[in-house]
Amino acid sequence: MPDRLPEAAAKLGPGKMILVVGPSGAGKDTLMAALKERLDGRSDVAFARRAITRTADADAEDHDTLSRAEFDRAVTTGEVALAWEAHGLGYVIPKTYDDMIRSGGTVIANGSRRVLRQAEEKYQTAITLLITAPVEVLAERLAARGRESRKDIQKRLQRADLEPDNVANLVRVENTGTVEEAVHRMMTALEFEPGA
Repeated sequence: MPDRLPEAAAKLGPGKMILVVGPSGAGKDTLMAALKERLDGRSDVAFARRAITRTADADAEDHDTLSRAEFDRAVTTGEVALAWEAHGLGYVIPKTYDDMIRSGGTVIANGSRRVLRQAEEKYQTAITLLITAPVEVLAERLAARGRESRKDIQKRLQRADLEPDNVANLVRVENTGTVEEAVHRMMTALEFEPGA
């Protein structure tokens, strides 16, 4: 038996992969945008632009589009940093972000509970940043969007796992105050310098 793992099995590092997750209504996109603005200009931090198997939509996240065949090919050949499927769509964090992690940098990506274990197995340091809020607050925010009925909102919150199970390096940020307060908590939890 060899003394050490083959190179392919060694975890990628020394940088960090931070996956931001959270239930609908928690304010994840708002806080990620504010954190990105706060960390603007730092060469050691990259915010990943995902590729998704859906057409670009002005009301949704800014992303690259790929076909289902392209998604399947990228996953099969391993040409992705991370990939997962949810709600009938394929999501990819491009492989180019692994270079940032190899060089000791930090990659922050909009993630999913479905990919947390994969990230844990691949990276030396995989951190899950859970943005959340009490159920009543989530329901109120979702109702204010006016896109779903109360019944749909109830269903969504019932099936939402508000707390991921058995996740190493889980950082929980409750988003119930101002955006600035939440971003400050994120910066502190992720050990970014407050003046950055």
